[in-house]
Amino acid sequence: MDKRTPVFFFAPFVSSTMRVEPAWIDYNGHMNMAYYHVLFDRAVEEGFSLVGLGHDYLENRRASFFAAEIHTVYKRELKMHDRVRVTLQLVDFDDKRIHYYLEIRHATEGWVAASMEGLSLHVDMETRKVCPFPDDIAANLAVMRATHARLTKPQALGRVIGIPHKAEIRDALSASGTRH
Repeated sequence: MDKRTPVFFFAPFVSSTMRVEPAWIDYNGHMNMAYYHVLFDRAVEEGFSLVGLGHDYLENRRASFFAAEIHTVYKRELKMHDRVRVTLQLVDFDDKRIHYYLEIRHATEGWVAASMEGLSLHVDMETRKVCPFPDDIAANLAVMRATHARLTKPQALGRVIGIPHKAEIRDALSASGTRH
């Protein structure tokens, strides 16, 4: 008899409120880009601990997950003492990888300061090699994915970095019906 406790997920997951620390402010008077990743990392840890991938998982099962690739878009400055929350949407997963999307939002005004798309790998900490998720974690990820599948797919997924050429901009404007 399976005595697993069913998991329930909000869509999207919303982190606890976090505050921009004074030490994170650079000479431009706003939060340095590195600390956006501190906030994203804290939210990833908080969100995926709900599926069983927290510190206890590392201690008890000798496995964890490592970032393999990230893409960050900075949209608006954060300043000292701003309070933020981070939303996390599980986009997809397979037997060894999780694909997710996050947004840092101002906690009271709701605007988006930055977004991040990430891909992480499940790792056996003894061998330091990528390995499949155990069945219980995969089942929890499946519930989270099903819940988050109801959300609109973020437009920024799969975004490519580059400087568009004038002809590409003109073609994009023409295709959208925008006059130039």
